Amino acid sequence: MTGIITPLPDLGWMLRPLIEIPGVRHSVVVSEDGLRLGHASAENLTGPVADLSVAEAESLSAACAAMTMTGRSTTALLYGSGADVRQLMLETDHGFVLFTHAGVGAHLGVATDLSADVGLVAQQMQLLVVKIGSHLSSLPRDPAASAS
Repeated sequence: MTGIITPLPDLGWMLRPLIEIPGVRHSVVVSEDGLRLGHASAENLTGPVADLSVAEAESLSAACAAMTMTGRSTTALLYGSGADVRQLMLETDHGFVLFTHAGVGAHLGVATDLSADVGLVAQQMQLLVVKIGSHLSSLPRDPAASAS
């Protein structure tokens, strides 16, 4: 039996409107199981992570998936299994990290610095999801095909 591996498209180009918002540092599109679908960083950043590398974006993707599952578990405990998580937000000493549902099997994450207007960022995340949600959806992978 052989399997077919279909490369995932890089959706980082769709994130340009988000990283152009003042105070936004990085953005990542993540599959539900933690695979990086695309990422982008604002230009001319300084600090410990001035440009999100592929390896760092992959680590962020895995963390995003873990946080999303933790949020789902917490929500189910508090509100029952039918309650959905719409958005998660972390506040740090250096800024904010927002995660939101971005279509079937996909999530969108944005990291900001402290100067960012978090309300504007959250609004623009939702507009981006609505505008290009079909591109952000990660469909289930093809099942392995049997060899003839």
